[in-house]
Amino acid sequence: MPSIHVYEPALCCNTGVCGPDPAQELVTFTADLNYLKGRGADIARHNLAGDVQAFADSTVVRGFLQVAGSEGLPLVLVDDVTVLTGRYPTRAELLRYAGLQPDASDPSPAAAPGCCCGSSSGCC
Repeated sequence: MPSIHVYEPALCCNTGVCGPDPAQELVTFTADLNYLKGRGADIARHNLAGDVQAFADSTVVRGFLQVAGSEGLPLVLVDDVTVLTGRYPTRAELLRYAGLQPDASDPSPAAAPGCCCGSSSGCC
């Protein structure tokens, strides 16, 4: 199965789905990512604020950042090949990247955010 890595700009927490008003694109992407993981996809998410080493370890990502800067993020790699930049992939794109077929019983992306930080942390 292909290996998918999503390199994101600095976010408030690992998913960016926290705080009083998270961006809908992050809510949808988080739900899609979790859905694909549940289907067995090899997919990882790297936040510039919390996973700097993943950015430093990849020659492809370092080169991208030298040319485009962090303004070009998110960056999506499939087996170290750049497949998407500047926006988050859709569920259909993620399924294609993972080599998975859509399932008629696939749930639609989540419409409401969940709290990534835990109710006692105060970030939600």
